[in-house]
Amino acid sequence: MEKKVRENTGKNIMDYETVTLDEEANAVVIIDQTLLPNKTELIRLKTAQEIWDAIYLLKVRGAPAIGVAAAFGIYVLAEQVDTEDYEVFYREFVKQKEYLDSARPTAVNLSWALNRMDEVCRGNSHLPVAQLKCRLKEEAAAIKEEDIQVCRKIGEYGLELVKPGDGILTHCNAGQLAACRYGTATAPIYLGQERGYRFRVFADETRPLLQGARLTAYELFSSGVDVTLICDNMSAAVMKNGWINAVFVGCDRVAANGDAANKIGTSVVAAVAKQYHVPFYVCAPTSTIDLATPTGEDIRIEQRPADEVTQMWYKERMAPEGIKVYNPAFDVTDHDLITAIVTEYGVARAPYTESLREIFEKKKEYGN
Repeated sequence: MEKKVRENTGKNIMDYETVTLDEEANAVVIIDQTLLPNKTELIRLKTAQEIWDAIYLLKVRGAPAIGVAAAFGIYVLAEQVDTEDYEVFYREFVKQKEYLDSARPTAVNLSWALNRMDEVCRGNSHLPVAQLKCRLKEEAAAIKEEDIQVCRKIGEYGLELVKPGDGILTHCNAGQLAACRYGTATAPIYLGQERGYRFRVFADETRPLLQGARLTAYELFSSGVDVTLICDNMSAAVMKNGWINAVFVGCDRVAANGDAANKIGTSVVAAVAKQYHVPFYVCAPTSTIDLATPTGEDIRIEQRPADEVTQMWYKERMAPEGIKVYNPAFDVTDHDLITAIVTEYGVARAPYTESLREIFEKKKEYGN
């Protein structure tokens, strides 16, 4: 059973690691993000069910953080396999890998991280199982460290697209809580904060799970960023007022043609930004870009429970009993609404079928 540790230390939320490994307990440690901002609880996950539930129930969420949690998670499960027979070990590994991979269908980082761990297994089949487990732990730690470096590079490239004092709008949470540090869409904001850019940030509340209100606004405010929370249907008003100079959003999957799946409502923000001539930037690690998915039409969109809309955030129901609810977790922003896609290897612009491939060619040059 997951072990919860209530934190009452007075620490800033930014002082916590989003995902880490407790080697002594052989457990994945996460912040239970469903309780933020009112409670900070750390959860130790040891079983496949606990790890799956944490990902599915959004206790850990955000494409990069999901990938890191999956990598540590499959290592924790592999460590529990008591055999020195590689074939027996690998069969159990694949079983657990496929189970974890079923938790969230839209975020490509989940399968990406699990496949990396699988490659370690297959590439080291000649080693004793005990040594193979060590290699898996090293790979999971590498995935986490790479995430930190990738997010910082995205921040550097994103910072080149704005200037001090700009107004920035962001949707959902692609911040530190969605990654291991910096975040993706917030990386330019945090680097700008370090360098005295004094950005004015507007954070959409982001229905249905209010991750913009509970997480983005919370972490930016905790970091001393000038942040204003707005409802989702206010983005046009703030853009018409001239308060927004750029939009930065994250994503869970980018198709080969540049279509990008992100939290529901992102495509609305993109359409409004185009109307008011505000550049719309998608911040995407290359691990989130799926060249095997031709267009956004091929991205499977996760459906969430109806009560997330009708009653989850209220003392009493806010909709009639029996009302039909359509509650997709994501929508797909058409590539023609996206000004540029910011990656750790540079900024891609239309036509994305060409520029994204060039990004991956550059990645190959660096041996990654």
